Amino acid sequence: MVKAIVELDERTNRIVNIVKAKYGLRGKSEAIGRMAQEYEETLLEPTLRPDFTEKMEKRKREKVVKVVDFKKRYGL
Repeated sequence: MVKAIVELDERTNRIVNIVKAKYGLRGKSEAIGRMAQEYEETLLEPTLRPDFTEKMEKRKREKVVKVVDFKKRYGL
């Protein structure tokens, strides 16, 4: 585990304390960890839109056309 000394302004400190209280965490380190986890989930790994996933599921069930000679079939 990495240890760091950080300086927080008043507003940031208040937010960390609110997160700590909201989730019943033991310390500010856990609160900052929780905030980082939520940041990762929302911004770094956004979920796909439901309409897109539904469209891909439909495409997955479509009939597949087997192409033996691409040039012959599409004239390239």
